[in-house]
Amino acid sequence: MSALHNALFHDQLIVAVLASGSRGNCTYIGDGRSGVLVDCGISTRQILSRMAQIGLADAPISAVVVTHEHSDHVAAARVLDDRILQKSGNRIPFYMTRGTAQRLSDRVMPKRVERVEPGRHFQIGSLTIEPTAVPHDGVDPVAYAVSSGGARAGVITDLGRSTRLVEAKLASLDVAVVEFNHDVELLMDGPYPWQLKQRIRSPHGHLSNEQAAEMLERAVSVGRLKEVVLAHLSEENNRPERALLAADQAVVRARRHDVRLHCGKQAETLAPIKADVPLDRVQKPAPLPRRQRRRESRPEPRAETPVPVSPVQMSLFG
Repeated sequence: MSALHNALFHDQLIVAVLASGSRGNCTYIGDGRSGVLVDCGISTRQILSRMAQIGLADAPISAVVVTHEHSDHVAAARVLDDRILQKSGNRIPFYMTRGTAQRLSDRVMPKRVERVEPGRHFQIGSLTIEPTAVPHDGVDPVAYAVSSGGARAGVITDLGRSTRLVEAKLASLDVAVVEFNHDVELLMDGPYPWQLKQRIRSPHGHLSNEQAAEMLERAVSVGRLKEVVLAHLSEENNRPERALLAADQAVVRARRHDVRLHCGKQAETLAPIKADVPLDRVQKPAPLPRRQRRRESRPEPRAETPVPVSPVQMSLFG
């Protein structure tokens, strides 16, 4: 394990958005002992080279958790599966819902598939994984939260509207990768066919900047979010500056000036983000027992001989 690898993790949960956009998505989340890829929608060569570029060449890939069956989230599954087997000698599990697995073609289907159910958490090494149902036009899509040692991170993309469950999950995270897919004005004035525009704007499509900002505002006003990556931006129907402006206005309205915003990129990897655990959530060690003081032996007090009291004295005291 390299010195750079140790310096990156330092027993902390880190998040690295390797690629984000309409042409492929992949995010690494790990704590140095275990690690997962959330989706694998870019090529295996890109996944491994981008991890190496940011010092994660030796970071563990314990599993891949797949959000849904669309190719920009799962295209590399089969090849990545074989490549990790060659590299490590072990075939890692790919976690996905039953509906997602049923829709994968043989061309991308990995060998070892494990089923997940929304609302039922499971363990991958030192990481706890929590799948949450989201409204999207996949068969059974989910978002994922990942926790380790009190720190929490998650990927919440590909949803057409917010839900109370999604917002509660978002508010529980320290670092979140959140969809800001399109700007409504750019989408409606753009070249997409009307039917595709309607699909994108539907309750099972993708979040606009405005919708995502409203969801973010509600989450940060009651939650602990400190780092937010704006993700899955459409190259055709959005601009990073428009998404960042909408997100910035949301956190200002929530009076959370401590929230840092980042913008995921399709062709570049973001630097790893650490999910720091605030002091009020660090488990305090039990107080040490107090050292017993050595007591000097003292002689027992002598019993005093009672002094007789006369009737006159008694009358004085009533």
